[in-house]
Amino acid sequence: MSTVFNFTFVPWFRSVAPYIHKFRHQTFVVGLTGEAIDAGKLSSIVQDLAMIQAMGVKIVLVHGFRPQVNEQLRLKGQEPRYYNGMRVTDSIALDCAQEAAGQLRYEIEAAFSQGLPNTPMAGARVRVISGNFLTARPVGIVDGVDFMHSGLVRKVDVEGIRNALNSEAMVLVSPFGFSPTGEAFNLSMEEVATRVAIELKADKLLFLTEVPGIRMDPTAPADETNPIDTELPLDAARRMLAKLPPAQEPTDVGFYLQHCVHACEHGVERSHILPFSTDGALLLEIYVHDGIGTMVIDEKLEELREASIDDVGGIIQLIEPFERDGTLVKRDRTEIERDIASYTIIEHDGVIFGCAALHPYLEAKTAEMAAVTVSPKSQGTGDGEKLLKRIEQRARALGCDTMFVLTTRTMHWFIKRGFQPVDPEWLPEARQAQYNWSRKSQVLVKKL
Repeated sequence: MSTVFNFTFVPWFRSVAPYIHKFRHQTFVVGLTGEAIDAGKLSSIVQDLAMIQAMGVKIVLVHGFRPQVNEQLRLKGQEPRYYNGMRVTDSIALDCAQEAAGQLRYEIEAAFSQGLPNTPMAGARVRVISGNFLTARPVGIVDGVDFMHSGLVRKVDVEGIRNALNSEAMVLVSPFGFSPTGEAFNLSMEEVATRVAIELKADKLLFLTEVPGIRMDPTAPADETNPIDTELPLDAARRMLAKLPPAQEPTDVGFYLQHCVHACEHGVERSHILPFSTDGALLLEIYVHDGIGTMVIDEKLEELREASIDDVGGIIQLIEPFERDGTLVKRDRTEIERDIASYTIIEHDGVIFGCAALHPYLEAKTAEMAAVTVSPKSQGTGDGEKLLKRIEQRARALGCDTMFVLTTRTMHWFIKRGFQPVDPEWLPEARQAQYNWSRKSQVLVKKL
Protein backbone atom coordinates (compact mmCIF):
# COMPACT_ATOMS: atom_id res chain seq x y z
CA MET A 1 0.00 0.00 0.00
CA SER A 2 2.79 2.42 0.95
CA THR A 3 4.57 1.77 -2.37
CA VAL A 4 1.42 2.63 -4.31
CA PHE A 5 1.02 5.76 -2.21
CA ASN A 6 4.62 6.77 -2.92
CA PHE A 7 4.14 6.36 -6.66
CA THR A 8 1.08 8.63 -6.57
CA PHE A 9 2.23 11.16 -3.97
CA VAL A 10 5.72 11.89 -5.27
CA PRO A 11 4.73 12.81 -8.87
CA TRP A 12 1.79 14.81 -7.54
CA PHE A 13 3.94 16.75 -5.09
CA ARG A 14 6.52 17.47 -7.78
CA SER A 15 3.78 18.66 -10.14
CA VAL A 16 2.56 21.29 -7.68
CA ALA A 17 6.05 22.53 -6.81
CA PRO A 18 6.18 25.07 -9.68
CA TYR A 19 2.96 26.66 -8.43
CA ILE A 20 4.33 26.85 -4.90
CA HIS A 21 7.39 28.69 -6.20
CA LYS A 22 5.28 30.90 -8.47
CA PHE A 23 2.86 32.10 -5.79
CA ARG A 24 5.33 32.60 -2.96
CA HIS A 25 5.17 36.25 -1.80
CA GLN A 26 2.12 36.94 -3.95
CA THR A 27 -1.05 38.50 -2.52
CA PHE A 28 -4.43 36.75 -2.75
CA VAL A 29 -7.74 38.25 -1.70
CA VAL A 30 -10.31 35.58 -0.79
CA GLY A 31 -14.00 36.45 -0.66
CA LEU A 32 -15.75 33.94 1.59
CA THR A 33 -19.54 33.98 1.45
CA GLY A 34 -21.61 33.75 4.59
CA GLU A 35 -23.35 30.81 2.94
CA ALA A 36 -20.09 28.82 3.08
CA ILE A 37 -19.83 29.40 6.82
CA ASP A 38 -23.52 28.62 7.25
CA ALA A 39 -22.95 25.31 5.41
CA GLY A 40 -20.32 24.24 7.96
CA LYS A 41 -17.34 24.67 5.62
CA LEU A 42 -15.37 27.12 7.77
CA SER A 43 -13.05 24.58 9.41
CA SER A 44 -11.86 22.96 6.16
CA ILE A 45 -11.49 26.33 4.40
CA VAL A 46 -9.45 27.70 7.29
CA GLN A 47 -7.18 24.65 7.15
CA ASP A 48 -6.60 25.20 3.44
CA LEU A 49 -5.94 28.94 3.91
CA ALA A 50 -3.42 28.15 6.64
CA MET A 51 -1.58 25.75 4.31
CA ILE A 52 -1.60 28.28 1.46
CA GLN A 53 -0.17 30.93 3.79
CA ALA A 54 2.45 28.47 5.02
CA MET A 55 3.61 28.16 1.40
CA GLY A 56 4.39 31.88 1.32
CA VAL A 57 1.17 33.46 0.02
CA LYS A 58 -0.06 36.69 1.61
CA ILE A 59 -3.79 36.38 2.26
CA VAL A 60 -6.55 38.89 2.85
CA LEU A 61 -9.78 37.14 3.85
CA VAL A 62 -13.02 39.07 3.35
CA HIS A 63 -16.03 37.34 4.85
CA GLY A 64 -19.68 37.80 4.01
CA PHE A 65 -22.63 37.41 6.35
CA ARG A 66 -25.77 37.51 4.24
CA PRO A 67 -27.57 34.45 5.75
CA GLN A 68 -26.38 35.28 9.26
CA VAL A 69 -27.85 38.79 9.09
CA ASN A 70 -31.08 37.42 7.64
CA GLU A 71 -31.33 34.95 10.51
CA GLN A 72 -30.83 37.73 13.06
CA LEU A 73 -33.53 39.78 11.35
CA ARG A 74 -36.03 36.96 11.42
CA LEU A 75 -35.33 36.34 15.11
CA LYS A 76 -36.41 39.94 15.62
CA GLY A 77 -39.51 39.50 13.52
CA GLN A 78 -38.12 41.38 10.53
CA GLU A 79 -37.81 40.39 6.87
CA PRO A 80 -34.68 41.13 4.81
CA ARG A 81 -35.12 43.89 2.26
CA TYR A 82 -33.17 44.14 -0.99
CA TYR A 83 -33.26 46.35 -4.05
CA ASN A 84 -31.30 45.49 -7.20
CA GLY A 85 -29.44 42.82 -5.26
CA MET A 86 -28.29 45.22 -2.50
CA ARG A 87 -29.50 45.08 1.08
CA VAL A 88 -31.54 47.99 2.40
CA THR A 89 -30.04 48.49 5.87
CA ASP A 90 -32.29 50.21 8.35
CA SER A 91 -31.30 50.66 12.01
CA ILE A 92 -32.52 47.16 12.97
CA ALA A 93 -30.67 45.54 10.05
CA LEU A 94 -27.54 47.49 11.01
CA ASP A 95 -27.71 46.10 14.56
CA CYS A 96 -28.16 42.60 13.13
CA ALA A 97 -25.19 43.09 10.79
CA GLN A 98 -22.98 44.24 13.64
CA GLU A 99 -24.00 41.24 15.75
CA ALA A 100 -23.39 38.85 12.86
CA ALA A 101 -20.02 40.40 12.01
CA GLY A 102 -18.84 40.21 15.60
CA GLN A 103 -19.89 36.58 15.93
CA LEU A 104 -18.27 35.58 12.62
CA ARG A 105 -15.01 37.35 13.44
CA TYR A 106 -14.90 35.39 16.68
CA GLU A 107 -15.58 32.08 14.88
CA ILE A 108 -13.01 32.75 12.15
CA GLU A 109 -10.28 33.81 14.57
CA ALA A 110 -11.02 30.78 16.75
CA ALA A 111 -10.78 28.48 13.73
CA PHE A 112 -7.34 29.88 12.84
CA SER A 113 -6.20 29.43 16.44
CA GLN A 114 -6.83 25.69 16.58
CA GLY A 115 -3.84 23.36 16.54
CA LEU A 116 -5.08 19.90 17.33
CA PRO A 117 -2.61 17.05 16.70
CA ASN A 118 -3.18 14.93 13.59
CA THR A 119 -4.99 17.78 11.81
CA PRO A 120 -3.71 20.15 9.08
CA MET A 121 -3.61 22.91 11.73
CA ALA A 122 -1.14 21.05 13.95
CA GLY A 123 1.85 23.33 14.47
CA ALA A 124 0.25 26.18 12.56
CA ARG A 125 0.87 29.66 13.87
CA VAL A 126 -1.61 31.84 12.03
CA ARG A 127 -1.87 35.36 13.36
CA VAL A 128 -5.06 37.10 12.25
CA ILE A 129 -5.26 40.89 12.17
CA SER A 130 -8.49 42.76 11.57
CA GLY A 131 -9.36 46.42 11.94
CA ASN A 132 -10.93 49.53 10.49
CA PHE A 133 -9.28 49.20 7.08
CA LEU A 134 -12.25 50.61 5.14
CA THR A 135 -13.65 54.11 4.84
CA ALA A 136 -17.22 54.09 3.52
CA ARG A 137 -19.86 56.41 2.15
CA PRO A 138 -23.62 55.95 2.01
CA VAL A 139 -25.32 54.49 -1.04
CA GLY A 140 -27.97 57.14 -0.59
CA ILE A 141 -31.30 57.18 -2.41
CA VAL A 142 -31.50 55.22 -5.67
CA ASP A 143 -34.67 55.09 -7.77
CA GLY A 144 -36.54 56.49 -4.79
CA VAL A 145 -35.23 53.77 -2.45
CA ASP A 146 -33.37 55.00 0.63
CA PHE A 147 -30.63 52.48 1.42
CA MET A 148 -30.06 54.17 4.80
CA HIS A 149 -27.07 52.43 6.43
CA SER A 150 -25.95 50.52 3.33
CA GLY A 151 -22.67 51.86 2.02
CA LEU A 152 -20.00 51.68 -0.63
CA VAL A 153 -16.24 51.59 -0.19
CA ARG A 154 -14.72 55.06 -0.33
CA LYS A 155 -11.13 54.22 0.56
CA VAL A 156 -9.01 51.21 1.50
CA ASP A 157 -6.18 51.54 4.03
CA VAL A 158 -3.63 49.93 1.74
CA GLU A 159 -0.65 50.81 3.90
CA GLY A 160 -2.25 49.32 7.00
CA ILE A 161 -3.14 46.06 5.22
CA ARG A 162 0.31 45.76 3.64
CA ASN A 163 2.03 46.35 6.98
CA ALA A 164 -0.04 43.54 8.49
CA LEU A 165 0.70 41.21 5.56
CA ASN A 166 4.41 42.01 5.72
CA SER A 167 4.38 41.00 9.38
CA GLU A 168 3.32 37.53 8.15
CA ALA A 169 -0.20 37.91 9.51
CA MET A 170 -3.40 37.05 7.70
CA VAL A 171 -5.71 40.04 7.34
CA LEU A 172 -9.41 39.57 8.09
CA VAL A 173 -11.78 42.18 6.70
CA SER A 174 -15.46 42.36 7.63
CA PRO A 175 -17.91 44.02 5.22
CA PHE A 176 -18.19 47.12 7.40
CA GLY A 177 -16.89 50.59 6.74
CA PHE A 178 -16.89 53.80 8.71
CA SER A 179 -17.28 57.39 7.63
CA PRO A 180 -14.90 60.13 8.88
CA THR A 181 -17.64 61.05 11.38
CA GLY A 182 -17.65 57.52 12.80
CA GLU A 183 -20.91 56.37 11.21
CA ALA A 184 -21.03 52.64 10.39
CA PHE A 185 -22.12 51.32 6.99
CA ASN A 186 -23.04 47.82 5.95
CA LEU A 187 -21.11 46.86 2.79
CA SER A 188 -21.31 43.93 0.42
CA MET A 189 -18.58 41.30 0.70
CA GLU A 190 -18.23 41.18 -3.09
CA GLU A 191 -17.59 44.91 -3.44
CA VAL A 192 -15.20 44.96 -0.49
CA ALA A 193 -13.16 42.00 -1.78
CA THR A 194 -13.00 43.50 -5.27
CA ARG A 195 -11.94 46.95 -4.08
CA VAL A 196 -9.35 45.55 -1.67
CA ALA A 197 -7.90 43.36 -4.46
CA ILE A 198 -7.72 46.34 -6.83
CA GLU A 199 -6.20 48.74 -4.31
CA LEU A 200 -3.64 46.18 -3.13
CA LYS A 201 -2.82 45.25 -6.74
CA ALA A 202 -3.41 41.67 -5.67
CA ASP A 203 -2.29 38.79 -7.87
CA LYS A 204 -5.56 36.89 -7.42
CA LEU A 205 -9.13 37.51 -6.30
CA LEU A 206 -10.94 34.30 -5.37
CA PHE A 207 -14.63 34.04 -4.51
CA LEU A 208 -15.76 30.91 -2.63
CA THR A 209 -19.41 30.85 -3.58
CA GLU A 210 -22.62 28.87 -3.91
CA VAL A 211 -22.09 28.52 -7.67
CA PRO A 212 -19.55 26.10 -9.21
CA GLY A 213 -18.33 28.60 -11.81
CA ILE A 214 -19.45 29.86 -15.21
CA ARG A 215 -20.75 27.27 -17.66
CA MET A 216 -19.67 27.19 -21.29
CA ASP A 217 -23.24 28.16 -22.14
CA PRO A 218 -24.61 30.08 -19.14
CA THR A 219 -28.17 29.91 -20.50
CA ALA A 220 -28.23 26.12 -21.00
CA PRO A 221 -28.89 23.41 -18.39
CA ALA A 222 -26.05 22.61 -16.00
CA ASP A 223 -24.96 19.08 -16.92
CA GLU A 224 -21.98 17.17 -18.33
CA THR A 225 -22.72 18.51 -21.82
CA ASN A 226 -22.32 22.07 -20.51
CA PRO A 227 -19.14 21.98 -18.40
CA ILE A 228 -17.56 24.75 -16.37
CA ASP A 229 -15.45 27.15 -18.44
CA THR A 230 -12.21 26.96 -16.48
CA GLU A 231 -10.50 29.89 -18.24
CA LEU A 232 -12.57 32.82 -19.46
CA PRO A 233 -10.76 35.65 -21.29
CA LEU A 234 -11.74 39.11 -20.13
CA ASP A 235 -13.27 40.12 -23.48
CA ALA A 236 -15.40 36.97 -23.54
CA ALA A 237 -16.52 37.63 -19.97
CA ARG A 238 -17.53 41.16 -20.93
CA ARG A 239 -19.54 39.89 -23.89
CA MET A 240 -21.23 37.30 -21.70
CA LEU A 241 -22.23 39.92 -19.13
CA ALA A 242 -23.67 42.13 -21.86
CA LYS A 243 -26.03 39.31 -22.91
CA LEU A 244 -27.14 38.35 -19.40
CA PRO A 245 -29.95 40.02 -17.47
CA PRO A 246 -28.84 42.20 -14.52
CA ALA A 247 -27.76 40.00 -11.63
CA GLN A 248 -29.96 40.31 -8.55
CA GLU A 249 -29.16 37.17 -6.56
CA PRO A 250 -25.85 35.49 -5.68
CA THR A 251 -26.92 32.48 -7.72
CA ASP A 252 -27.43 34.59 -10.86
CA VAL A 253 -24.73 33.87 -13.46
CA GLY A 254 -23.48 37.43 -13.59
CA PHE A 255 -23.46 38.15 -9.83
CA TYR A 256 -19.84 37.20 -9.14
CA LEU A 257 -18.74 37.45 -12.77
CA GLN A 258 -19.33 41.22 -12.81
CA HIS A 259 -16.93 41.64 -9.88
CA CYS A 260 -14.32 39.39 -11.51
CA VAL A 261 -14.49 41.46 -14.69
CA HIS A 262 -14.24 44.72 -12.74
CA ALA A 263 -11.18 43.44 -10.88
CA CYS A 264 -9.42 42.32 -14.07
CA GLU A 265 -10.20 45.64 -15.74
CA HIS A 266 -8.43 47.42 -12.90
CA GLY A 267 -5.20 45.49 -12.66
CA VAL A 268 -5.92 42.21 -10.83
CA GLU A 269 -4.22 39.54 -12.90
CA ARG A 270 -6.75 36.76 -12.32
CA SER A 271 -10.16 36.48 -10.70
CA HIS A 272 -11.77 33.17 -9.76
CA ILE A 273 -15.23 31.82 -8.97
CA LEU A 274 -15.08 28.59 -6.93
CA PRO A 275 -17.66 26.30 -5.33
CA PHE A 276 -17.32 26.08 -1.55
CA SER A 277 -19.22 22.77 -1.73
CA THR A 278 -16.12 21.09 -3.20
CA ASP A 279 -13.73 20.08 -0.45
CA GLY A 280 -10.33 21.69 -1.03
CA ALA A 281 -11.63 24.04 -3.74
CA LEU A 282 -8.94 26.65 -3.04
CA LEU A 283 -6.12 24.09 -3.20
CA LEU A 284 -7.48 22.55 -6.39
CA GLU A 285 -7.86 25.91 -8.10
CA ILE A 286 -4.48 27.31 -7.06
CA TYR A 287 -2.18 24.28 -7.28
CA VAL A 288 -3.73 22.15 -10.04
CA HIS A 289 -3.36 23.28 -13.65
CA ASP A 290 -6.96 22.80 -14.79
CA GLY A 291 -8.51 24.03 -11.54
CA ILE A 292 -12.16 23.41 -10.74
CA GLY A 293 -13.88 26.79 -11.04
CA THR A 294 -13.82 29.64 -13.54
CA MET A 295 -10.81 31.93 -13.88
CA VAL A 296 -11.28 35.28 -15.60
CA ILE A 297 -7.98 36.40 -17.10
CA ASP A 298 -6.98 39.66 -18.77
CA GLU A 299 -5.85 38.83 -22.30
CA LYS A 300 -3.30 41.63 -22.13
CA LEU A 301 -1.44 39.34 -19.76
CA GLU A 302 -0.73 36.97 -22.65
CA GLU A 303 1.89 34.55 -21.43
CA LEU A 304 3.39 33.99 -24.86
CA ARG A 305 6.90 35.37 -25.09
CA GLU A 306 10.43 34.88 -26.34
CA ALA A 307 12.52 32.66 -24.09
CA SER A 308 15.44 33.72 -21.92
CA ILE A 309 18.31 31.77 -20.42
CA ASP A 310 16.24 31.29 -17.25
CA ASP A 311 13.76 29.20 -19.28
CA VAL A 312 16.26 26.54 -20.37
CA GLY A 313 15.41 24.18 -17.52
CA GLY A 314 11.68 24.47 -18.15
CA ILE A 315 12.10 23.83 -21.88
CA ILE A 316 14.20 20.73 -21.23
CA GLN A 317 11.62 19.40 -18.77
CA LEU A 318 8.87 19.97 -21.35
CA ILE A 319 10.54 18.33 -24.35
CA GLU A 320 12.32 15.40 -22.65
CA PRO A 321 9.30 13.02 -22.73
CA PHE A 322 8.84 13.72 -26.45
CA GLU A 323 12.53 13.08 -27.10
CA ARG A 324 12.33 9.76 -25.26
CA ASP A 325 9.41 8.50 -27.34
CA GLY A 326 11.01 9.65 -30.60
CA THR A 327 8.58 12.46 -31.42
CA LEU A 328 11.40 15.01 -31.19
CA VAL A 329 15.08 14.82 -32.06
CA LYS A 330 17.31 14.81 -28.99
CA ARG A 331 18.76 18.22 -28.09
CA ASP A 332 21.36 18.64 -25.39
CA ARG A 333 21.35 21.49 -22.89
CA THR A 334 24.28 23.25 -24.53
CA GLU A 335 22.45 23.37 -27.85
CA ILE A 336 19.30 24.82 -26.25
CA GLU A 337 21.32 27.39 -24.30
CA ARG A 338 23.12 28.42 -27.49
CA ASP A 339 19.87 28.83 -29.42
CA ILE A 340 17.69 30.13 -26.57
CA ALA A 341 16.98 33.43 -28.37
CA SER A 342 15.27 31.46 -31.15
CA TYR A 343 12.70 29.92 -28.78
CA THR A 344 9.19 31.15 -28.09
CA ILE A 345 7.42 29.75 -25.03
CA ILE A 346 3.91 29.79 -23.62
CA GLU A 347 3.43 29.52 -19.88
CA HIS A 348 0.62 29.32 -17.36
CA ASP A 349 1.31 30.50 -13.81
CA GLY A 350 5.05 30.39 -14.40
CA VAL A 351 5.08 26.84 -15.78
CA ILE A 352 6.14 26.33 -19.42
CA PHE A 353 3.42 24.42 -21.29
CA GLY A 354 4.61 24.94 -24.86
CA CYS A 355 7.64 25.93 -26.90
CA ALA A 356 8.87 26.29 -30.47
CA ALA A 357 12.09 27.51 -32.05
CA LEU A 358 12.67 29.53 -35.23
CA HIS A 359 15.82 28.85 -37.25
CA PRO A 360 16.09 31.22 -40.25
CA TYR A 361 17.79 30.50 -43.58
CA LEU A 362 17.78 34.04 -44.87
CA GLU A 363 19.62 33.31 -48.11
CA ALA A 364 16.62 31.17 -49.12
CA LYS A 365 14.07 33.51 -47.48
CA THR A 366 12.73 30.67 -45.38
CA ALA A 367 12.84 29.52 -41.76
CA GLU A 368 12.38 26.30 -39.86
CA MET A 369 9.91 25.93 -37.02
CA ALA A 370 11.54 23.35 -34.76
CA ALA A 371 11.11 21.73 -31.35
CA VAL A 372 7.36 22.33 -31.49
CA THR A 373 6.02 20.99 -28.20
CA VAL A 374 2.80 21.40 -26.23
CA SER A 375 2.33 19.72 -22.86
CA PRO A 376 -0.33 16.97 -22.83
CA LYS A 377 -1.99 18.93 -19.99
CA SER A 378 -2.80 21.84 -22.29
CA GLN A 379 -3.29 20.13 -25.64
CA GLY A 380 -6.59 21.16 -27.17
CA THR A 381 -6.55 24.58 -25.48
CA GLY A 382 -5.16 26.49 -28.45
CA ASP A 383 -1.58 26.79 -27.19
CA GLY A 384 -0.23 25.19 -30.37
CA GLU A 385 -2.02 27.72 -32.57
CA LYS A 386 -0.69 30.59 -30.45
CA LEU A 387 2.87 29.34 -30.82
CA LEU A 388 2.45 28.86 -34.58
CA LYS A 389 1.09 32.36 -35.01
CA ARG A 390 3.96 33.93 -33.05
CA ILE A 391 6.61 31.95 -34.95
CA GLU A 392 5.02 33.00 -38.26
CA GLN A 393 5.16 36.63 -37.12
CA ARG A 394 8.83 36.30 -36.25
CA ALA A 395 9.58 34.69 -39.63
CA ARG A 396 7.78 37.46 -41.53
CA ALA A 397 9.68 40.07 -39.56
CA LEU A 398 12.91 38.49 -40.81
CA GLY A 399 11.72 38.79 -44.41
CA CYS A 400 10.95 35.10 -44.93
CA ASP A 401 8.48 34.09 -47.64
CA THR A 402 7.97 30.54 -46.35
CA MET A 403 8.30 28.50 -43.19
CA PHE A 404 8.90 24.75 -42.93
CA VAL A 405 8.78 21.98 -40.36
CA LEU A 406 10.16 18.46 -40.20
CA THR A 407 7.91 15.94 -38.46
CA THR A 408 7.34 12.21 -38.18
CA ARG A 409 4.05 12.11 -36.24
CA THR A 410 2.19 15.42 -36.39
CA MET A 411 1.99 16.06 -40.13
CA HIS A 412 -1.82 16.20 -40.11
CA TRP A 413 -1.85 18.96 -37.49
CA PHE A 414 0.37 21.10 -39.70
CA ILE A 415 -1.47 20.26 -42.93
CA LYS A 416 -4.73 21.43 -41.33
CA ARG A 417 -3.00 24.75 -40.68
CA GLY A 418 -1.88 25.46 -44.22
CA PHE A 419 1.35 23.46 -44.59
CA GLN A 420 1.98 21.37 -47.72
CA PRO A 421 4.27 18.32 -48.02
CA VAL A 422 7.36 18.65 -50.23
CA ASP A 423 10.40 16.49 -50.99
CA PRO A 424 13.41 16.87 -48.68
CA GLU A 425 15.33 18.21 -51.70
CA TRP A 426 13.25 21.40 -51.29
CA LEU A 427 15.15 22.24 -48.10
CA PRO A 428 17.83 24.95 -48.14
CA GLU A 429 21.26 23.51 -48.83
CA ALA A 430 22.50 24.11 -45.28
CA ARG A 431 19.46 22.28 -43.85
CA GLN A 432 19.74 19.41 -46.36
CA ALA A 433 23.22 18.75 -45.07
CA GLN A 434 21.73 18.13 -41.60
CA TYR A 435 18.73 16.08 -42.75
CA ASN A 436 18.60 12.62 -41.14
CA TRP A 437 17.53 10.31 -43.96
CA SER A 438 17.12 7.34 -41.63
CA ARG A 439 14.54 9.22 -39.57
CA LYS A 440 12.47 9.87 -42.75
CA SER A 441 10.91 13.05 -41.43
CA GLN A 442 8.27 14.62 -43.63
CA VAL A 443 8.99 18.15 -44.80
CA LEU A 444 6.03 20.51 -44.73
CA VAL A 445 6.08 24.07 -46.06
CA LYS A 446 3.75 27.03 -45.55
CA LYS A 447 3.71 30.23 -47.57
CA LEU A 448 3.70 33.34 -45.38
